[in-house]
Amino acid sequence: MVLAEAGPLLGGGVAYGTTDQRHLLNSRAGTMSVAHDEPADFVDWCRRRDPAVDGDSFAPRAWYGDYLRDRLAAAANRNPGRLEVHCGRITGLRLARGGRPMVLAADGREFAADAAVLAVGHAAPTDPAWARGLRGSPRYVSDPWGRAEVPTDGPVLLIGTGLTAIDVALSLAGRAEVVAVSRRGLLPQSHVDGVCAPAPPPALAGERIAPLMRRMRVAAAAGGDWRAAVDAVRPEADAIWRSLPPASRERFLRHAARWWDVHRHRMAPPIAAKVDRLTESGRLRVSAARVDRATAGPHGVSVTVDGRSCRFAAVVNCTGPGNPLRHPLVAGLIADGVARSGPHGLGLDTDEAGRLTDRAGRPWPGIHVLGPARRGRLWETTAVPEIRAQAEQIARIPVSAFAVSA
Repeated sequence: MVLAEAGPLLGGGVAYGTTDQRHLLNSRAGTMSVAHDEPADFVDWCRRRDPAVDGDSFAPRAWYGDYLRDRLAAAANRNPGRLEVHCGRITGLRLARGGRPMVLAADGREFAADAAVLAVGHAAPTDPAWARGLRGSPRYVSDPWGRAEVPTDGPVLLIGTGLTAIDVALSLAGRAEVVAVSRRGLLPQSHVDGVCAPAPPPALAGERIAPLMRRMRVAAAAGGDWRAAVDAVRPEADAIWRSLPPASRERFLRHAARWWDVHRHRMAPPIAAKVDRLTESGRLRVSAARVDRATAGPHGVSVTVDGRSCRFAAVVNCTGPGNPLRHPLVAGLIADGVARSGPHGLGLDTDEAGRLTDRAGRPWPGIHVLGPARRGRLWETTAVPEIRAQAEQIARIPVSAFAVSA
């Protein structure tokens, strides 16, 4: 098995590559084990660092990257000689009907495989159209995870108010005043301390979006906490998504997806408490606004927000991870016709088993897609429980070698 990783560190990626201990997991430790049949594994691993951790704790995200590396190393030790790690980008995947896939690396190496797993994660963030003129300026941070230093000799403008913006605001806390704007100005909701009493899933069948949302609100109002109703829908989310007609899905993406995201992808309670303190002190201001234009100079960035001119020390793009279709490897596969965009342009097209489909819609035997790149065909495909289930399904396939691109 060859595991290819473009970055300098396995198990990091966008989510777990942070070194800032203020960045916590957005899910409880008890849900984060790599194997579903060992639910306490991650908690037990954390307790060796901090005995106070339990299943309801929200551990530092950097710890999870360490945990993944530990578990990978343990698996390699149990199977000597069966894992090769390739440090470098994968630039292509050559496929032919009836032939073995050839995985092409940037350094010119080629790997012949019985199967390949495309676990490319998210692409780099996309610059807003008005920010393209800021590229190259040290006052503009296009990718907040790219380790660029944010100038803090004045207030900093964050574009986006989701979880990425929360991470950046926490990293800047005490160094600069922060202004965060987005079209709706919605911050993620918070988890509560302790686990909500479980709720039965509301009866949600595929139909128009408005009745679905009404029944969700009724279910949330009937329980002790709306979070229980949202969590009850999560296991059913992909079935609901598949049952919706395309027009209803498009309507959800336009009008309701952001509202769902802020309730589904929540902040850890300690993070929410810090955000509350920052907003109460005026160190963080959040608003619904639209940026019209921006111009970078040597001492700051002039930004027009809803027709009003403002000046900031820096602008940080916090719109979140980019579309997987923009990943260079994925874009190349689509250009070659061996892959195609999935529904709604959110990710790659696959069959129900997660196998990559070509331009004509035919699945490739042994070529599987894992994680965010399946978005569109699936709705819930970015969090550990769903990715874990996909990985375990792939692991049951009897092949002698995998080439995994991460």
